[in-house]
Amino acid sequence: MDTADPALLAARAQFAIAIGFHIVLAAFSIGLANFLLALEVLWRWRREQTYLDLYRFWLKIFALNVAVGTASGLIMEYQFGMNWAGLATKAGAVIGPLMFYEVMVAFFLEAGFLGIMLFGLNKVGPRLHLLATALVALGSLLSAFWILSANSWMHSPAGFELAADGRFLPADWWAIVFNPSFPYRFVHMTLAAFIGTATLVAAAGAWHLLREPDNRHARIHYSMALWALVLLVPPQILAGDLHGEKTLELQPQKVAAMEGSWDRPAPGAGEPLRLFALPSQSERRNRFEVAIPHLGSLYLRHDWTGTIRSLNEFPPGDLPPVAIVFFAFRIMVGLGLLMALQGLAGLVLRIRGRLYRARWLQRASLIMAPAGFLAMLAGWVVTEVGRQPFTVYGLLRTEESRSPVDLGFVLGSTAVILLVYLAVFGIGLRYLLRAMAQAPRHQERGPEPELANDTGAER
Repeated sequence: MDTADPALLAARAQFAIAIGFHIVLAAFSIGLANFLLALEVLWRWRREQTYLDLYRFWLKIFALNVAVGTASGLIMEYQFGMNWAGLATKAGAVIGPLMFYEVMVAFFLEAGFLGIMLFGLNKVGPRLHLLATALVALGSLLSAFWILSANSWMHSPAGFELAADGRFLPADWWAIVFNPSFPYRFVHMTLAAFIGTATLVAAAGAWHLLREPDNRHARIHYSMALWALVLLVPPQILAGDLHGEKTLELQPQKVAAMEGSWDRPAPGAGEPLRLFALPSQSERRNRFEVAIPHLGSLYLRHDWTGTIRSLNEFPPGDLPPVAIVFFAFRIMVGLGLLMALQGLAGLVLRIRGRLYRARWLQRASLIMAPAGFLAMLAGWVVTEVGRQPFTVYGLLRTEESRSPVDLGFVLGSTAVILLVYLAVFGIGLRYLLRAMAQAPRHQERGPEPELANDTGAER
């Protein structure tokens, strides 16, 4: 890829801005939809008003997030069509149907039952409302399924034939949808959405507990969020390890960039864990490297002396921007370890009966509010920047995927998109923080929805 092409760099920057905003909102929608489902199930099971109050509290935030996320999705589709006509021409026959399935199967399912979820609690009965909530949650996961299938295919293309004009034509849809990297990416991203939501929900609970230590509503969602971290971070670490093994098999340049490994160690020396370095792509080496011998071999090869293909074993033109991938990977892992410690601290305090009195953990949870989503964004940078210089890995270069638009047009549209995003997200964030700052509590709203009686009858 010609990294000196300013129009191409501007188009890539525009895509990074668009996807960076949208992916956080999409992940928060996935996490909140499933959190709301858990709250409604708990309300029906335990028949405790507090869970219904919490459901209503987070439902307002979910509705706001969906509204802002829809706007960001429209802008992302616009810039994708404007800047990446080459990709659409070459790979549209494969990617297009996957995106269509996301709209038809997932988005319509989610949007179709969202109205019942938002306005039907006192109108349709608890069973139908629970079904609507479950279908919205399912729709959010199906949306992620199709989007990640399309994205994963670009990382590990399978099930296609190449036409004479270079277009990718579908030959086996099962192989396309369930391409080699998709299962790992789907699990890893779904867990990331849940964990990012958990750190934000924990922060909201901590905020209210610091002001009202006996607020039962705040205690419940604070406790649920910390349970989520305890239960989800360890599987996420395992999923990340398995995903890394598959990436090492399919995209060895990316893993070498993640590790900052320019040359293979001497036989028996093993791959070190580089805690810090300043990778220099022009000099093809690291500066100021601080490393622990052999530890890299343990998580990369699961033995003491295993090695990986180094960056100097690949043509310079096939390498991603090493420094970006190297530091983004460390940000992701570092935040992941902090979230693991946050969950573990909550578990220890819970066992000791001090969970709601430990103000230091509540303050730490406030600081950790964006940690899950920041880690997710860092992981996305590793994934997408690490794929460069290809859009369809190994087959279609990024420079061949862009539209024939000039630099001025791309910069102008980027400025407009950024202004729109800042306005929309600024307003959305303001109302989001205002809604979260209001302590969840029971509010009289007229007749409350009735649960089914012992015979199964409903109001």
